[in-house]
Amino acid sequence: MNQKEIRIEDYNYELPNERIAFFPKDIRDTSKLLVYKKLARQITDSTFDHLTDFLAPDTMLVFNDSRVIHARLLVQNPTGASIEIFCLEPTLPTSELTQALAQTGNVTWKCFVGNAKRFKKPVSFNVSFGEKEIEVTAEKGEQVENAFYVHFSWKEPVTFAEWVEAYGKMPLPPYIKRTAEKTDEFRYQTVYAHHDGSVAAPTAGLHFSESLMQKIKDLDIPHEYVTLHVGAGTFKPVTADCIGEHFMHDEQIVIHRNLIENLIKNIDKKIIAVGTTVTRSLESIFIIGAKLRLGISNPLHVEQWEYYENEAIRSTSVMDSLQAVLDFLEKNEMEYVTGSTQLMIVPSYEFKMMKGIVTNFHQPKSTLLLLISAYLGDEWHTIYDHALNSEYRFLSYGDANLYLP
Repeated sequence: MNQKEIRIEDYNYELPNERIAFFPKDIRDTSKLLVYKKLARQITDSTFDHLTDFLAPDTMLVFNDSRVIHARLLVQNPTGASIEIFCLEPTLPTSELTQALAQTGNVTWKCFVGNAKRFKKPVSFNVSFGEKEIEVTAEKGEQVENAFYVHFSWKEPVTFAEWVEAYGKMPLPPYIKRTAEKTDEFRYQTVYAHHDGSVAAPTAGLHFSESLMQKIKDLDIPHEYVTLHVGAGTFKPVTADCIGEHFMHDEQIVIHRNLIENLIKNIDKKIIAVGTTVTRSLESIFIIGAKLRLGISNPLHVEQWEYYENEAIRSTSVMDSLQAVLDFLEKNEMEYVTGSTQLMIVPSYEFKMMKGIVTNFHQPKSTLLLLISAYLGDEWHTIYDHALNSEYRFLSYGDANLYLP
């Protein structure tokens, strides 16, 4: 199969507005759970609090512990016109998220800008920290594709992360056409979120409650965390007829040594990825390890199509790949390394790390649906038809799926 000739229209379906979840369920783990076993082609309807009933003893779960930042800034220009600045990714003085969030004084981010025509002169706004206020100035710079560089500056010794958390709003997905409410502050965040950096939630994880996480620990189900900072590109629609003309967004992955050590320790376990972000992370880690082992240049960045175009990468064993990553970390005396990925998983992709996935129902004609179809094949039609006919709720705040081998 020539992956670049895949037609996105073949991954379309009719999603009625009433099937989209605009609000979360009152209790996280009471969402519906569709369980699909590939070999048996069997669908089972359940609820998410019964997830562990479907996990085999040789299962390992991997979660994305990235935390959503308050990336949506609502400001006014000097004449009172409303402007929305949606922070996408840092560019200067560093593109590394952890360092950028810790910047004081000034930083430049690539941003979507709503009402950009009214954002001609710098705008200033005050951020309250209890009795203290600081003034932040935002200046629009050069346009890049459908976004702009925006330079932020402030004088007080607080970090970008601190003031954006105090001033910004939770960045709900564009198809949730409402203002973020107080409950979204914790419901559009996983209970295990730890590392700041995402501008969209790893939504499969939203179904896990504190009690379900405790149950996973009590049952001694091996589990680990990877950090992929989710970008707004996850919602970027595919507008090209063929997928080869779509430019895949770049996302940062933080690869911790203990994750690699535990993956090696549990090499015989069936890894269940909690979300498409974890799937992309694990498969990208495999490619990074293969590149390290093979001596391929720029090993910490995964390009969109290089997995498909390089047989040597595909032929590398999982153990050899993971060992190469561990050797790299040990040689450089690092507890973690930050990489990046543009990996696009489409039908014909052979999954190296992930054996099953917990995921939500995805938008028509999206890269996320392509990823799911790479695992399910054409059966995704049957599953989505069943979900639509059985009143499952779709998209970020919707119900969940568990796909098993």
